[in-house]
Amino acid sequence: MSLPKAVIFDLDGTLIHSAPDLRFALNRLLAQGGRRELSLEEVIGMIGDGVPKLVERGFAATGVVPESDALAERVEVFGRDYEVNATAHTKLFPGALGVLEALREANVLMGMCTNKPVQATREILKEFEVETFFTAVVGGDTLGGIRKPDPRHLQAVLDDLNVSSRDAVMVGDSANDIAVAKNANVKAIAVTFGYCHGPVAELDADAVIDYFDHLLPALDALV
Repeated sequence: MSLPKAVIFDLDGTLIHSAPDLRFALNRLLAQGGRRELSLEEVIGMIGDGVPKLVERGFAATGVVPESDALAERVEVFGRDYEVNATAHTKLFPGALGVLEALREANVLMGMCTNKPVQATREILKEFEVETFFTAVVGGDTLGGIRKPDPRHLQAVLDDLNVSSRDAVMVGDSANDIAVAKNANVKAIAVTFGYCHGPVAELDADAVIDYFDHLLPALDALV
């Protein structure tokens, strides 16, 4: 089996099913202002563009969005709450750990490219005992507001791994993941079990998989 030098993963909706904890944290924030609760399906539709956008969408769905300064404060409150509760109901997707182990056994470098804040990302990886798999972790707040689909986000991961775009593959679940890969000239694999805001087939990824057990063959076919 041929594998790339590096595989870069998205986090939410790709490696972890985090929507339940994001929902609980967002609803706790909204309840402070007397807002209604959001359903899991509603929150899943808001995930993918980082915490500030998630919080903004939560307020927009339940009433008036606060002014910028007040919204920024709400984002900070959400972040502090979520960071200490980020793994209460979150789980690795089935097969994820086995894939990480197989890639490490094959000496494939692994990186993380996520719009989630980097500290929360590292805490989650540590909680699930998978932080040692990742040589590079770049979050949504690592580069001063540069996030997927900006190619500089993914390029920062490639630079940390010291690999070229042609030697890496991005694995994600959303339009941002596939777009950042295309913008950085990296091949992309989309998973169907995540938080895509539309048909995964329309993302125009280089390959689509339904289960993590299919990832290694898909990587082999792309190399």
